Amino acid sequence: MKLLAIESVRKVYRSTARSAEVVALDGVSLMIERGECFGLVGESGSGKSTLSRLILNLEAPSSGRIAYDGRDLTSLGQEEMRRLRARMQIVFQDPYASLNPRMTVHDLVAEPLAIHPEAGYRDRGRRTVRVGELLGTVGLKPEHMWRYPHEFSGGQRQRVCIARALALNPEFLILDEPTSALDVSVQAQILNMLLELQTRLGLTYLFISHDLGVVRYVAHRVALIHNGRIVEEGPVGQVFSAPKSDYARTLISASPELALQALLAP
Repeated sequence: MKLLAIESVRKVYRSTARSAEVVALDGVSLMIERGECFGLVGESGSGKSTLSRLILNLEAPSSGRIAYDGRDLTSLGQEEMRRLRARMQIVFQDPYASLNPRMTVHDLVAEPLAIHPEAGYRDRGRRTVRVGELLGTVGLKPEHMWRYPHEFSGGQRQRVCIARALALNPEFLILDEPTSALDVSVQAQILNMLLELQTRLGLTYLFISHDLGVVRYVAHRVALIHNGRIVEEGPVGQVFSAPKSDYARTLISASPELALQALLAP
């Protein structure tokens, strides 16, 4: 069942200094099904992060339509959008930059619960219990909630960010390069945890990355974006083993592991 539909979305930024236009997205169309992990791959400046901001309605598209669960995001009022954002969350690339160093983990993870009182956590004591549960969900201990971000490793900080993203029981997560700032061994731990959480909690992911190997591991379907346009889309195995576009072939040839898989494919 379709959860997110992006239809012919175009995003243009205008530079007042030179009266020039910068086309960040040019006719992007995607569909993400409930329960899947959809990978979005592209180099820096390709439009990946712009698209994530449009999905969260932090910016409006210049043209086109983005519908979440059948509702056009640009048609929603401020209060409607605030409530809808409880169902969609984002985890960013740099966990340290995502966490206020002056706040304890308790306050960081409890913040969404305080902002959304309709979730049923008006009482601070209930919020504390919920924070302990969330930390356990991501492999941390309840006593960790009284520490500050600088007291954790990079992988632990990203677990805190994931716990915060899960606080309101969302159904859709945008994972924006969630492991690229971590050591390789820690990357594997976080990726495996995300896959386990997806199965256990019934989550839908948009996994944004420039790393084809990571996307090959976690995603069901993938789209390749280049200069604001989708150049190829399909099941991960199909796209990576039999790419149709020159851009996809170039990306795969630059990844030794995927190039070997493509060479050995029947």
